[in-house]
Amino acid sequence: MAESKTKLESLREWVVDHKLRTVGCLWLSGITGSIAYNWSQPTMKTSVKIIHARLHAQALTLAALAGAAVVEFYDRKAKAGAGGEPKDDRYSKFLPIDTYAHKD
Repeated sequence: MAESKTKLESLREWVVDHKLRTVGCLWLSGITGSIAYNWSQPTMKTSVKIIHARLHAQALTLAALAGAAVVEFYDRKAKAGAGGEPKDDRYSKFLPIDTYAHKD
């Protein structure tokens, strides 16, 4: 049981760190699967197959973005409750110190 929780936790952390990559991979796999399914339908025209694949991919993208938003929400909620980084200090480690200093 502990091993599966570790795998699930590592997957969650990877999704939190790579949200756009996750959405992109889900979109690509969705459109590939949809095209493969639609291509097996011999009675449809090619344009209809492509339109259906695009619609399926858009729905999958919206679902993935909603899922990423939920993951981000719970990740921020967990950090706030567990003494995570202060809200203003999240990006300061990536910014040069004197970049935004105002000269008098």
